[in-house]
Amino acid sequence: PELSEEPPAEMVKMTKSKTFQAYLPNCHRTYSCIHCRAHLANHDELISKAILTSAILFFMQSFQGSQGRAYLFNSVVNVGCGPAEERVLLTGLHAVADIYCENCKTTLGWKYEHAFESSQKYKEGKFIIELAHMIKDNGWE
Repeated sequence: PELSEEPPAEMVKMTKSKTFQAYLPNCHRTYSCIHCRAHLANHDELISKAILTSAILFFMQSFQGSQGRAYLFNSVVNVGCGPAEERVLLTGLHAVADIYCENCKTTLGWKYEHAFESSQKYKEGKFIIELAHMIKDNGWE
């Protein structure tokens, strides 16, 4: 059976690489994978924009990935998750798992599985995606 070019938000379609891809509603501003344009997150799920470096956290609630600036999201779609490992980040020890685009397999950032410091617990279950791997779609001016 043929699939329409713009499936409804609830529809999931099989892509050529045989992975499932979720589509976010066209009426919302979204972020997509810059490499393959798979949807990654709805703007409403954005918690914080960030700039991080290996030495200094420039802004409160800011985040840095290995590629520079990154955003923290409540939830994401079309990402796979690697195994969790403990890493010392600028804000302390965390258990994190690398996340990757399910469509093109590019590593995008990480998921906070566990924060060892109480002030960082709000990050648990949240996702970091580096700006170097995202593009804005739908309704941005």
